Amino acid sequence: MPIQHKKDLKQYLVQDFRANGVSFSNVRLPKLFFKNRILFFMWLMRMSEFHKNRKNKIRYVLFYLKYRKVSRELGFSIPLNVFGPGLAIPHYGTIVVNGNTRVGANCRIQTSTNIGASGGSTKAPQIGDNVYIGPGVKIYGEITLANNIAVAANAAVGSSFEEENIMIGGVPAKKIKTIDIKQIIKHID
Repeated sequence: MPIQHKKDLKQYLVQDFRANGVSFSNVRLPKLFFKNRILFFMWLMRMSEFHKNRKNKIRYVLFYLKYRKVSRELGFSIPLNVFGPGLAIPHYGTIVVNGNTRVGANCRIQTSTNIGASGGSTKAPQIGDNVYIGPGVKIYGEITLANNIAVAANAAVGSSFEEENIMIGGVPAKKIKTIDIKQIIKHID
């Protein structure tokens, strides 16, 4: 569900900041610009999405240019309108995501991650809610990951996993065990 209204924008920002351990109501944006570049990046991403979806071209361009600059500083290549609310990025470093990918709410994604198409196809992964993506993970192809999945570090995921509440890992990825995702993604209810 893309951000269309101010109410949606606030909901996304509140959930993103909560996922990163910060209360949105306590944030002073000028301090945010200098103290926490990842939260600043997320704020710019959500503002760019909002103005793009509302077709407010001037504001969109202004936010998007700053968003791209901060993206390059942090090593992120994350297109707009890919992630649902509650995105957590704990560290800066290389994160590359295909623009056709869709990720649900409450995704926690680590560095050195690549989510993309495979073999020249434009079809990209569709990822559910409450998904943890460990460092070094590669997720590729026309696949689906169900809700409440943890992907272990350095896994190569090239096939779909429809079962919920599992950890997957390895090359190629396989089910490792059943899990409670709330033990990994702490902010979800």
